[in-house]
Amino acid sequence: RHLLGMSDVDSLDIERILDTAAGFEDVVERDVKKVPTLRGRTVVNLFYENSTRTRISFEIAAKRLSADVINFDASTSSLSKGESLKDTALTLEALGADAIVLRHPMSGAAQRLASSDWIRGSVINAGDGWHEHPTQALLDCYTIRQRFGEITGKRIAIVGDIRHSRVARSNIAAFTALGADVTLVAPPTLLPPSLEGWPVKVSTDIDAVLPTVDVCYMLRMQRERMTEALIPTIREYSSRYGLIERR
Repeated sequence: RHLLGMSDVDSLDIERILDTAAGFEDVVERDVKKVPTLRGRTVVNLFYENSTRTRISFEIAAKRLSADVINFDASTSSLSKGESLKDTALTLEALGADAIVLRHPMSGAAQRLASSDWIRGSVINAGDGWHEHPTQALLDCYTIRQRFGEITGKRIAIVGDIRHSRVARSNIAAFTALGADVTLVAPPTLLPPSLEGWPVKVSTDIDAVLPTVDVCYMLRMQRERMTEALIPTIREYSSRYGLIERR
């Protein structure tokens, strides 16, 4: 009913989602890029953070499935008057929203909305704080599977700001659920305070890891989520952890 995080989805569910997505590939090649799957349904993109690619991707996907789409813009909403997530959710419920795609700066916001009695529709987590971004992880799994045919047994390096990345957390759960071997590569200051229980290897040397992996997944620096200086300079970080030609 909801998609809140990759930790809630097992390998069979992931494969089923990827297989379903593959069945829609030919839709984008048609003259009329639409199917009636969600005809009569209303999907709300409820974004409390700025976004271009994610919001537009959800909007295009819903419209190609024939859903009615409402885009909620936090900058022009009643949030400036003190409206809460509950207030907004109750309004959307009254308007008959069937699904809410939520992006929120607070970790756990999607779970809070899904577990409340404010709405009856489905909740899709489009990124909540540092927590998870499950739809990005599904897209990454789809891309890797397209390239290699399968993910099981593949060696994947995730490089960069692991500490602040919700994408990294979702990808680790998804990749390992599908049988990949994951290595995190980052300076110690950009790793989580504890990695206990994480099914990963850790390295601080990208040059040593690159020759051993099938996929190198590069993360951007999450500077908007940093509250302290964790690297000396961007130039030094790039020279040591950037995917550049080395001589």
